[in-house]
Amino acid sequence: MEIIDGTVVDVKLGGNVKIAKFVNIYGCSLGDNSRVGPFVEIQRGAFIGRNCKIQSHTFICEGVNIEDDCFIGHGVTFINDRYPRSTNGAGGLQTEEDWDLIPTIVKRGASIGSGATVMCGIVIGENAIIGAGSVVLKDVEAGTIVAGNPAKFIRRINE
Repeated sequence: MEIIDGTVVDVKLGGNVKIAKFVNIYGCSLGDNSRVGPFVEIQRGAFIGRNCKIQSHTFICEGVNIEDDCFIGHGVTFINDRYPRSTNGAGGLQTEEDWDLIPTIVKRGASIGSGATVMCGIVIGENAIIGAGSVVLKDVEAGTIVAGNPAKFIRRINE
């Protein structure tokens, strides 16, 4: 494991993990041989598999599970709450008890292009490709390419 000038707290790290400068990673797991670029945040409860590459400026929130061999491009944002609010019904600031965590799964070998936003509660299938800048609002089938806002089916990878 190589950590250079980053904040890494209570993290389960596999072997040969490389973490760049200026990261904020806490309470999560990263598998063997994965790499994390600068200015990335990976929150508590997130899981990154083996041989993953997480590019700079990416936000991986609690509830995101990224399986082995995935590529996450620059500036990708994951979301874990469909109805975010700053305050609860009583007018106080929300706490963890005031909202429901909605998980997201990125299956083995998937690639997410730079600048994509991934809504919560979806599954990105094995070896799927998400085009740069896409807004992913629903499940993506294995072996397909989607792109756009909202992301739409482009073609199967083997076509």
